[in-house]
Amino acid sequence: MSVTMTKAEGVTVLTLTSDPQSVLPPICQILKGLCYSPICCSVSQHLKKLQGSSQSVLGALQIMIGLLNIGLAAILCSSGSGSRWQMDEYMYPFWMGGLFILFGFMSIVSEKRPSPCLVILNVILNLSGVVFSIAAIVLYSINISNIWLWWMCENNHYYNYDYNRHTSTTPSPDKTKCLEVYAITLMLLRSINAVLIVLSVLEFCVVISSAVLGIKALCFIQKREKNKSPEDPQLYKPLLEEVTSNPAA
Repeated sequence: MSVTMTKAEGVTVLTLTSDPQSVLPPICQILKGLCYSPICCSVSQHLKKLQGSSQSVLGALQIMIGLLNIGLAAILCSSGSGSRWQMDEYMYPFWMGGLFILFGFMSIVSEKRPSPCLVILNVILNLSGVVFSIAAIVLYSINISNIWLWWMCENNHYYNYDYNRHTSTTPSPDKTKCLEVYAITLMLLRSINAVLIVLSVLEFCVVISSAVLGIKALCFIQKREKNKSPEDPQLYKPLLEEVTSNPAA
């Protein structure tokens, strides 16, 4: 499928010639033609100058956030009580971390090869990243409120019993040590979960910044192309009439 572009006054027309021998449906041929078209995939130096090195910095941050999500979530899931059943069953920190890494990779690629197609794709992915980061904040907030280690110090041998009355008395020294370990472990697990919430908030800010940078660059390029378009030909009509009337005189 070939793609040609024709520009008129305030109008850009894309003409796509379909391949009758292709097994792909027309909509897939259109998408394939746009993706392989030099119109959409050619590197724009103006986009490169507008974006600067900001997208690479934001992309590196997103990759770091994704890796930390995967690493810290692995600690919570392996602890036994640091994760709720939703985290253990759906494994959302791991695939969310993978998505954050993908968003960061696309931000870096859109800066290194700033074609309109890649910049638009980067904006779309980062806008979807806003939704995933909000979901991560909510899920981690629910998880931090349900971290309990009740099973650690519930054994009966941690108590000194009065066998005459069959009632427990003061906790044994082992019980006191167990409670101290319980408090430290609970603090560590909740701290890890709090770090995940902070990382999700940071991811929310980063994806918004990356999307805004891409949208600004695209809007500037579109505005620049409009300014380069010829003015209204009616302004030049009297001049043309005067030039053509001189030979007749």
